[in-house]
Amino acid sequence: MIIEILTTGVIVLTILITLTCLGIELQYRNRPGNALELTTGDWNLAVAEPENYLLVGEMELCNRTKNLEIMVPEVRAKVKLLSSGSLEGVSYQIKIIPFHKDAPARGDNYWFAYIVKIGKKTKLKISIDIQGNNLKQLNSAWIKVNYITYGPGGRIPKVQDIIVPLKFPDPNSTPNQRKVKNATVFPIRTHLLTQLDDPIEIVKHYVVPHAQKGDIVTIGETPLALIQGRFRHPKDVKPGWVAKRICYFFMPTSSLATACGMQTLVDIVGPIRVLIAFFGGSIAKILGKPGMFYQFAGQQARLIDDVTGTLPPYDQFIVLGPENPQQVVEQIQQATGLGAAIVDVNDLKAVKILAATSKVSHSLLREALRSNPAGNADEQTPVVLIRP
Repeated sequence: MIIEILTTGVIVLTILITLTCLGIELQYRNRPGNALELTTGDWNLAVAEPENYLLVGEMELCNRTKNLEIMVPEVRAKVKLLSSGSLEGVSYQIKIIPFHKDAPARGDNYWFAYIVKIGKKTKLKISIDIQGNNLKQLNSAWIKVNYITYGPGGRIPKVQDIIVPLKFPDPNSTPNQRKVKNATVFPIRTHLLTQLDDPIEIVKHYVVPHAQKGDIVTIGETPLALIQGRFRHPKDVKPGWVAKRICYFFMPTSSLATACGMQTLVDIVGPIRVLIAFFGGSIAKILGKPGMFYQFAGQQARLIDDVTGTLPPYDQFIVLGPENPQQVVEQIQQATGLGAAIVDVNDLKAVKILAATSKVSHSLLREALRSNPAGNADEQTPVVLIRP
């Protein structure tokens, strides 16, 4: 009798402990982590002399963590300069200056640990002083800002990647043109497009000076995604069980043939949809209908570009498809009066139209873009003007 009572007591106690642990685990999972993020900020070339560039960026640390204060004990930055020539003799110095409302910056360029209150933000400035001969060869600067968030979620390292263009073509220079069936096509050269740009302003600056009534402007889907900041470094992607196994079944040239590339899709549509698309696509392939995986997985499955998929420095990143392309083309038309389209074009004469304004002929676009006038290399002509 006593043994039965003790046994029952142990079972009840075990159940209570298990339920308590589950409750603690659920509470832990529902607790906010260190949702403190560094914005890309505003950047400008404050000095642009033949032997001296001064690049200045103003950024914000924003604490979006609910009910928790987050500390920032460390902020560091490094720069990779990209040039059309040698970087021999080119040097730079980086300064990170905090602009906290309640604490002045130190004169020795030391970042002291700072607490960002709940729902608050604080500012910082990064200045990059570049010295060297003939700096006009510089194309862009890739700035990696490494910062540490510290709080109940632990010590979490984070990175903000910012690409800043340093070379800007003359928007008034006459673009090259080529004749195609029923249209004349003008590939428009721009600076390296980054998340600091705006697609409407790009069209106004580079396209409008050459446009006529009835013209159509097209923007590549990858450049638009880059402007929208829709790119991820593989080190920030954590491949899971699904991505690690399914990626092996794709052609080596596919952007989904790597664990990180596939995980990017999993992060967008979820692992269940990817599994359904995989099994459904496999059955369809056996029945003589290849390519159905992309139909089942959704449009983003076709638009993801893995590393090496675009020009430097974006060749180090995984680039997603653009967001709300239809809204973008309508905004361009409203601001400029030009018909507009967002397109995905490759050297295999494949033209996919993601979005277009109402009166734009899709057949005209396909015929005009079939030869891929924008190119897929380093032409840096992401915008194409089509004159029917």
